[in-house]
Amino acid sequence: METWEYRTLQIEATGFMGGIVDLQTFQGELNALGKEGWELVSCFDTNMNQGQTRYVIAIFKRKRLY
Repeated sequence: METWEYRTLQIEATGFMGGIVDLQTFQGELNALGKEGWELVSCFDTNMNQGQTRYVIAIFKRKRLY
C-alpha cells in the first residue's frame, strides 16, 4: 500500500495593508521543494481583518520513502 507524507509552506504577505508576496522567494521555495520530490497539491491565502492577505499556505505531498 502506498503511503504519503505531507509538508506545509507558509509565506508571509507583507506591505502596509498586507497582500504583497515576494514572488521570487515564493517560486524559489516551490522549486526547491519540487527538486526534493514534493508535489504541490493545494495553495490558498489566509486573511486579516477587511480581507487583506496575511499568509499564503502551500501544501505538498510525496510518497513516503521507507
